[in-house]
Amino acid sequence: MPDSVYGPARALCDGLLARMGVETTFYDPLIGAGITSLVRTQTRVVYLESPGSYTMEIQDIPAICHAIGELAADQGLPVVRILDNTWASPVLARPFDWGVDVSVVALTKYWGGHADLLMGAVVCRDEHWTEVFDVCRQMGLCVGGDDAWLVLRGMRTLDLRFRQHEAAGVEVASWLQSRPEVARVLHPAFESHPQHALWKRDFSGANGLFSFELKPEAVPAGRPLAQALGPLCDYRRHFGIGYSWGGFESLIMPARFTRTVAGWKGGPLVRLHVGLEDPKALIADLEEGFEALSRSVRATP
Repeated sequence: MPDSVYGPARALCDGLLARMGVETTFYDPLIGAGITSLVRTQTRVVYLESPGSYTMEIQDIPAICHAIGELAADQGLPVVRILDNTWASPVLARPFDWGVDVSVVALTKYWGGHADLLMGAVVCRDEHWTEVFDVCRQMGLCVGGDDAWLVLRGMRTLDLRFRQHEAAGVEVASWLQSRPEVARVLHPAFESHPQHALWKRDFSGANGLFSFELKPEAVPAGRPLAQALGPLCDYRRHFGIGYSWGGFESLIMPARFTRTVAGWKGGPLVRLHVGLEDPKALIADLEEGFEALSRSVRATP
């Protein structure tokens, strides 16, 4: 599992799966084909997520899948390649073309699009379908008709909303790059992103989710991160505080995450989801937040 993985997925591995005797090896998300060095005889799943949660690394998924596929065939290992494709969804990425066996998508996000349902989809190759279906039946994983209808409704405007989220996200991210408080913007569509070339090769666009790193001197010292970033994140007019992005509204939150392999060496990180509001209104909202943050820094002893 990549070290940049979505927090609850890490918690599942370290908690429930560990109690069931399943061992998890976390790997550097930029390992590429070198991932074969971590494969053991008992390896059954290689999990991928691109971009990575919060830190937005783009994995070379075709290289990983190809290398794992060759090794598994050579050694007779039944290794399944699973991708969390929530960020891109099938609108922006074609994971089965990369060699992925199972694609997981949080329909809660852009597919619903209106922040009013919880649902996910597991899409797999034919050879894995029976096993996935049996697990769903045995665990009672079902959805209601009303929620399914909400996803179908969201799909009618999915392509248009993706374009708007992308355009507004780029506008807000470009403005953030000009701010003196910001060390860098982590947006894969920007040439400054370390894996921009991989993103351009594999993805057909972006959405409204990205992160930005603050300079240490821009944040009040000696406080817990959430408290220190409170002036920036709290009481905004358009940005709510929340985890489950992908809806019509914009969200902001301090990034709290765990790394055990590829440690985060940057400064305080903030994650934004740019919704469907007017980008100029969002920029004005963030500008007020930076002013409040600056006052907090000046007031810190």
